[in-house]
Amino acid sequence: MINIQNLYKSFGKTTVLRGLILDLNQKGITAILGPNGSGKTTLLKCILGLVIPNDGKILFDQKPIEGKHLYRQHISHVAQIAHFPENLTVYELLQMAKDLRPGPTRDDHLIELFELEKEMHKKMRNLSGGNRQKVNLLLGLMYDNPVTILDEPSNGLDPVSYLNLKKFLREEARRNKQILITTHIMSFVEEMADHIVFILEGKIYFTGSPSSLIEMQGGGGLEEAIASILKPTPVVNNA
Repeated sequence: MINIQNLYKSFGKTTVLRGLILDLNQKGITAILGPNGSGKTTLLKCILGLVIPNDGKILFDQKPIEGKHLYRQHISHVAQIAHFPENLTVYELLQMAKDLRPGPTRDDHLIELFELEKEMHKKMRNLSGGNRQKVNLLLGLMYDNPVTILDEPSNGLDPVSYLNLKKFLREEARRNKQILITTHIMSFVEEMADHIVFILEGKIYFTGSPSSLIEMQGGGGLEEAIASILKPTPVVNNA
């Protein structure tokens, strides 16, 4: 459904994406991995139209997204850092989101799933960091879309909410949804991901299954495989 063709993006003199070529057509959960600054979030923002590439194309359902916006109605998005109007209650914020985009939602299920019933009439400025993240998940996942993009969605979640998030994503994957997720939690990737895209210095280093990446790096676990990719190559002095 998402095809990326020779994508470049720079911010000033810093080149973040360097000619990415990538087909994201697999159903299930795809983990987009890489060290800080590798271009993961920039790639997701380009797909969402929040960042404009310097060069290259992105196709959604075989159509270029440049200058378009309606395709976003088919994508659910949970941002890494969400900014909310601090003077609104969770309920008011939810109603505002529904007014902006009418249509069927599954907010009741998500409110129960993340135990937000007692928070609905609290102002956003009075919520804990964990509950703000639950609201972020509520608003990002309330529409039943074929594609879901999540950028570090487990940040700040308590253990129960973290387990419920994984349960929800498994159910979505079983319904043949396409889920793109960034995370630094390798146990999450090993447990949940069907596919991995590893980005290094703005380029695609690897695409495939977690087991294939582990095998390619010589066995062990996923953390060891990632660490071996990032380990500096020793400088050989023949002098």
